[in-house]
Amino acid sequence: MGISRSEAKAFQEDKAKRIAEARQSAAFFLISGIDLSSALETKGEERTALLIRLGRLLERERLKGIRRHWSYDLNRHIALKEAYDSLKPRREERRSPAPSGALRRREGHITAKPQNKSGA
Repeated sequence: MGISRSEAKAFQEDKAKRIAEARQSAAFFLISGIDLSSALETKGEERTALLIRLGRLLERERLKGIRRHWSYDLNRHIALKEAYDSLKPRREERRSPAPSGALRRREGHITAKPQNKSGA
């Protein structure tokens, strides 16, 4: 009996997961016209273009919310944010070796590398 209950519980959890993914994919397609499963398979420049497009859509939705526009939808905002986060590279994937030299990039800003421990 213990095996069948655990299998039934695993089946229910898997079914709930598939339903949530289908709901998210359908909502994302209705909002942006982009198929989420094909977007997740993209790489390189194509993915960068998708991220830029999603960033613009997300920013527009955020501004609608700030301005209390009548067409603002919190669910649409959440769906865009979740899709953007799933397409954005993870922190581990973004890491690359630090460039050598007097300047280094740190989160989009160029900072001068200190010459010694005191920073002088």
